[in-house]
This record gives sequence, C-alpha cells and structure tokens, in this order.
Amino acid sequence: MRAHRDDPTAPLGPAERLDLAGELIGASVRAAVGPGLARAVTGTIVDETLGTFVVRPVGGGRAVRLPKAGLTGTLGLAERELPLRGDLLRVRPEDRTKRLLAGGPRRN
Repeated sequence: MRAHRDDPTAPLGPAERLDLAGELIGASVRAAVGPGLARAVTGTIVDETLGTFVVRPVGGGRAVRLPKAGLTGTLGLAERELPLRGDLLRVRPEDRTKRLLAGGPRRN
C-alpha cells in the first residue's frame, strides 16, 4: 500500500528526492502552524542553516526564521509543489544533496 503524499512519515519518491537535493533558496514556501511556529508563514526562502530557514513573507515585511524541526507545509520547487518536512531537511545545506540522494539519514 502506498503512503499518502501528505503523510509526514511517508518516504520520498526518487523525483522528490532529486528536487529537494538542489538549492532551496528562492523557493516559495507555505509553512503550517506547529512546534516553534505560532502562525502560518507564506513567502520565499532567502537563507538556510542546519536548523532553520529564513523566509521573506509575501507582501514584504521582516524576514522570519523558521526552525526546521517539526516544520510542515509545502515547497514550490521545479514548477511543482512538494511536501515540506523540516525534520527530513534538517541537515547542513551543503550536505543535503549527498544525504538525500544516498537514500536517507547519516550512517554510523
């Protein structure tokens, strides 16, 4: 049985892994209310660290720092919307490509 696309525990497909392995700065994002986020945020990613995204809200205003841990919503990448699962993306941006394309979490 295939997992539902919005299920935060569902594994990513090969096309989703490939899209998320690239650059996320400049991508549109819609983040839902959740742990560490008191209100929903819609905007564009302008910076990224190991544990956060910095998003410039639609309509201007001050940039918002979103913690990746527990973050859910959607990302607009490669002309399509992808599920945003911050826990999966909680990795240094320079390591995300090899982590996602290798098939998952770091190995010990």
